[in-house]
Amino acid sequence: MYGLYISNHDILRDKKVPYFAIRDSLTNLERITLMKTITLMEPGSFVLSETEAPQRPAFGEALIRVRRIGICGTDLHAYRGRQPFFTYPRILGHELGVEVLSVGDGVSEIHPGDCCAVEPYLNCGSCVACRRGKTNCCDTLEVLGVHTDGGMREQIVVPASKLHKSEKLTLDQLALVETLGIGAHAVDRASIEPGENVQVIGAGPIGLSVIQFAAVAGARLIVMDTNERRLEFCRQRAGVIGTLQPGDGVLERLRSLCGGELPTVVFDVTGNPQSMMESFLLPANSGKLVFVGLTQAELTFKDSEMHRRELTLLRSRNSTAKDFARIIRLIEGGEIDTTPWITHRSSIDQMIDVFPTWLEPSTGVIKAVVES
Repeated sequence: MYGLYISNHDILRDKKVPYFAIRDSLTNLERITLMKTITLMEPGSFVLSETEAPQRPAFGEALIRVRRIGICGTDLHAYRGRQPFFTYPRILGHELGVEVLSVGDGVSEIHPGDCCAVEPYLNCGSCVACRRGKTNCCDTLEVLGVHTDGGMREQIVVPASKLHKSEKLTLDQLALVETLGIGAHAVDRASIEPGENVQVIGAGPIGLSVIQFAAVAGARLIVMDTNERRLEFCRQRAGVIGTLQPGDGVLERLRSLCGGELPTVVFDVTGNPQSMMESFLLPANSGKLVFVGLTQAELTFKDSEMHRRELTLLRSRNSTAKDFARIIRLIEGGEIDTTPWITHRSSIDQMIDVFPTWLEPSTGVIKAVVES
């Protein structure tokens, strides 16, 4: 496939050249006509194609080159056909490390060449939730890669206000900011106090982000998962005092780890309805249960038991610009190390073939990243 490339490099100006042969050498790119795009057409079916590249950004927008795409549980659920609020076909990709190519009028904080994390939550700014600063649950919220097409392509135009730049972080680190934001927001919702016994159910990437920020808050952490490889990874994390797998005797094992008591905060990050319903049994009297995972199923619980123990049930969704700014500061300051997280990588050309293997526990995936 051939396309027309317009560049400030005279040798390339107005010449027809092979598209993929030169795209990575264009350091001052103004426009390309075609770009690689991966679309999830239906559950279990990705297609790699060439689509029309976006034009110049409008007022308040930025044209960005997608360099890193983190693979999230949302993407895995969409591939399996189990993601709520989702329609096909869809271009996935909401955990993004990007480079700014150009900006529209009215943009002064972001400049071409900046490397940024993308806050993928497109909110209205005027509903009750937005006016209260809860932009993460806007009445008409659209999330890139979920409700609207995302970043699993080479270029995309986004509101410049959704870009969070850093002069220190790598593209890998920037791609993980969104994942960390989910955990940061959930932990803030729980208002953890130093020294509290906290249980996290589910040790995937979102669970790890909850663990990370619960540790920052000073929690004593117990992690539960069915995957022993993930539990082994968690044992090396700060603040983790014990791990366990679900099954008979969980309450007794929890008490043994918590000095004879149950944890005062429990996070369920699984999105598994059985796990979520059983998690009502795990918090101590007066404790909190925080659902971070998401399911399409109906959940039931025994009201009298929840009443007797005066449990608090919280939901946590997405994160906010404030969370993004805080996370970038923490990573820049060395307080959060994401280096061990990325265990698997792929190019955009190879992703379709390897993606199904990332769903298999035997592959030991903690976090997969696509390089574009």
